[in-house]
Parts: sequence; C-alpha cells; structure tokens
Amino acid sequence: MTDEIINEIRSVGKNLSRAILRGISLDTAGKTVTANIITDEAFTAADQAGADAVIRKYVPEYFKSKVVISKLTPDVEMVKKKVEEAVSSYFKAVYATLSKDDIKVEKTENGYYYVISVAPSIAPSNLCERVNDYLQSQFCGSFSGECVESEKNLQDLEVEERHDEIEFETPVRTFQIEDFKVLEGEKIRTTAVYMSDLNLVSDEVVLCGTIEDIRERTYKNKKDVEKTYFNFVLSDTTSRAYVTYFPRLKTIEKIKQLKVGDSIVCTGLNESFNGNLRYTAKTIDFGKTPKGFVPEKRASKPVPKYYKTVTPQPFTDFEQTYLFKDRTVPSCLKGHTFVVFDLETTGLNSSPVSGNMDKIIEIGAFKICDGEITESFSTFVNPERKLSEEIINLTGITEDMVADAPKTEEVMPDFYKFCYGSILVGHNIAGFDFKFVDHYCANSGYILEKKMIDTIPLSQELLFLSNYKLNTIADKFNIEFNHHRAIDDALATAKIFIELIKMKKSLPNF
Repeated sequence: MTDEIINEIRSVGKNLSRAILRGISLDTAGKTVTANIITDEAFTAADQAGADAVIRKYVPEYFKSKVVISKLTPDVEMVKKKVEEAVSSYFKAVYATLSKDDIKVEKTENGYYYVISVAPSIAPSNLCERVNDYLQSQFCGSFSGECVESEKNLQDLEVEERHDEIEFETPVRTFQIEDFKVLEGEKIRTTAVYMSDLNLVSDEVVLCGTIEDIRERTYKNKKDVEKTYFNFVLSDTTSRAYVTYFPRLKTIEKIKQLKVGDSIVCTGLNESFNGNLRYTAKTIDFGKTPKGFVPEKRASKPVPKYYKTVTPQPFTDFEQTYLFKDRTVPSCLKGHTFVVFDLETTGLNSSPVSGNMDKIIEIGAFKICDGEITESFSTFVNPERKLSEEIINLTGITEDMVADAPKTEEVMPDFYKFCYGSILVGHNIAGFDFKFVDHYCANSGYILEKKMIDTIPLSQELLFLSNYKLNTIADKFNIEFNHHRAIDDALATAKIFIELIKMKKSLPNF
C-alpha cells in the first residue's frame, strides 16, 4: 500500500515527482494520521492540496489526516552519514572494519557517488545495492557507488570480544481489527497479533481470523459431569492457530451457531505446556482482518558478527577438480550464493500451533558460490527429548550422539549467519525443512528470507523418473551417498542442484 500511496503523490505534479514518504504516524488521542513527505523541489499550495487529497483517501473516516511536506536537498556529509548507517545496519562485520576515511562521497551532475574501501575477503556482493536502497528511502535523487579493495590487513584490526551481544528484541506485529462486534466479551478489541508471531507467552493475546475448522467435543470434569468444549482452526493468512475454548453457559448456544467461514476475534491465554505453546480462548467475539490485508515484513536481529557454536569448514570435493569431468559452470549460477541444506528431526510435525512440534536433531548444509561447493556447515542438535526407535532406526542417530550436542537456540544464530544473503535450496524444502528452520530461527529473533528453490519440482520439470525421491534422482546422476543423514543428503542435493541447473541453463523462480 505504501508504494501505491507514494506513486499517487508523485503524480500530483512535477514538484513532487521524486518525493518520498518518510513515515506515517498516528496520534490516537487526537485521532489524527500524519504523513511526512520529503521532496527536493520547491512546492506550491496546489501540491500541498493534492498530497492532502491522496492521503485523505487512505485514512478511515473517523480519523483526521495531515500532510507535512519538507524540502530537503542532502549535502555530502548527510549522504556519507547515511552510507555509514546502511553499512552498520545491514553488514555488521564490514562496518566493524571501517574507519571514517574508508567512505568517500562526492556530488555529481546526476546525484551522489560514493566509494567504500572494504577488505576483499568480507565484501558482500550486494553491499552497494543495499546501500542504494537505503539512501533512496531517506533522500530524493540518484545514488550510485562501488566497493574498492582496502589495503588493511584484517588480522591487524581490533575486533570486539566474541561474547558481546547486540541487544535486540523482535517486535510482535499486529493489525487493526475491522467490523468488531461483541459476542460475549466485555472490551472492544482494536488490534490482533499476527498468528505467525504467536511464539510469546502471555495472559492476554488477541487473535483475529477466519474459521477453517470447528469441532465440538466433550470431557468430564472432576465431578464426573460431562462438559462441552470447542476446538477451532483459525487463519489470518500469515499462519494458522489452533484454539481450545471452554464456553460459558450463557453463550454456549451462540458459539454453537458459529461455522466454517465466519470471522472471529479470540482473547485468551498463550502458555507453555510440555515445552510447547498452547492457546486457550477466554472470550470470543466477531471481527475481521483488514480488507486487502498485506502482512508487513517482520524485523530480524542483525546478523551475528561471529560463529559461536558451529563454525563452517572449507570444502573441496574431488569431483569438482576431476580433470575428465565437465566442470562448465552455467552463467546463471555465477554471481549467486546458495545454501543447500537438509535436516533430521524427531518427527514430521512442522507446525508450531498444531500440537507437539518436532525438533531438529541434525543440520547439514553446503554453500555454493559461483557454481562451486565451497563450505560446509554440520552439527547435531540436542532436541531435549527422547528419540523414538523409528527415528533411531531411520537415521542411525542415537541418544548418545545428541546428548552433548548444542541446543536449538545455540545453533540457529550460527545457521542464520551461514545462510544470510543466500538463496536456500533443498529437497522438499518448502514443504518440510524450511518450516523447521524458519520457526526455530524466529524463536531466536532471526528472520530468514523466503528465497527458496526446491529440487523436487525442478527434477519433475527436467527428468522422467518413476519417482522423485532423493536417492532415485541421485542414482540418475550416479551420485553415491549415505541416505537419511543430513550432511550426506545435503551434499547429494547440492550436486543434484548443480546438475539440474546445467540442464535447465537458467534459474527457476525463487
């Protein structure tokens, strides 16, 4: 919606054609929505009136609207400061090596041009792209830049202690409830928590969504009297929530009238039970998610500066250096970094809200840079629960092998760092593996980019096989591996991925 608003404002007139929307604020006491707009041209009363009309269209009738337009033309020092901010926000490791003289900015006929001196071993390929995006969100005008090789020796740089942590608390996202109507509650609820963010323990959590399933059940209380309760499955498009509700006598008949497709608001308790979160509604009312609801991107902790628990290892594969093997790298792989990973888990339940979600017991991953497998990431993970005989027999991973392994919350920051800036690849990654790492990374405050390539549909597009299991595809390419161990499965998937891209000669959508 923000893009739509600013595009309309830019169409008001040439003086606002390069305007940016710096922010929108809400004064609940004064019931006023204020939009702050920046332009690099002198503006007129007609421009102000046009911007006012645009913002008024997007503000609910019961709120007043206000537009503040400011003319701002940055100078060299302002741009330099914002370049520093961008590097500090997006590339902590790079920023730690910079001095004031490592960033230079000059004004050009077309805008501003900057140069960043970076040690080549830590310079990310998308540094200038991210800096440009940040500058364009702060100022009007055109920005371009480049990274040049620094003469500094990284070993001579003073670095912070590895145990220093950046304080960061991932905010819980909320949205405005529309068409709220009391059914049995006593308060008017105006905001609800995203169901995908329902990983907090709280005495009062408000959810709003559409009923996808409703079941009426019975139980016997301590006096052996049969009572009714309900199980709901709700969706707000970001995720699903499984809700248990014990109705009041005076409202039970109203609750029985609810059906699949109804939109409701639940206010209740989210508590930890046997290591998992469980949501129990106290009251149910009517309400809807906003029309045309588009979830906002969740904020993530900055990338950790250092690996603390699991350190990646350089990887050299004999087949990659074999003289008689076709080592041609498709051009579409160059300039990209992929992380191919696989997991072993305690079971198949990958949903945090559907009961007892399973845990990761092994992560295996390989990094592909410019078409070559260059690094490996491998660790067992202590699931803090017993392994079933079925899992032990399937994977060969025993209780003793995971007993002294790091716990999930210790591993995920390192895994996030290993994956940062890469396209994720896996065999059934979207249907299984990503759900686990996405959930457990988010629990630690790290939000993975959903840029994924799944080798199952890619194989189905390019190969004609009896099935598309990993070992079947591996046999097709004469790849031998120890199936059902994460590190071996990940390596086989990485090799398969490269071979499939050689066949396709282009990357699939991600």
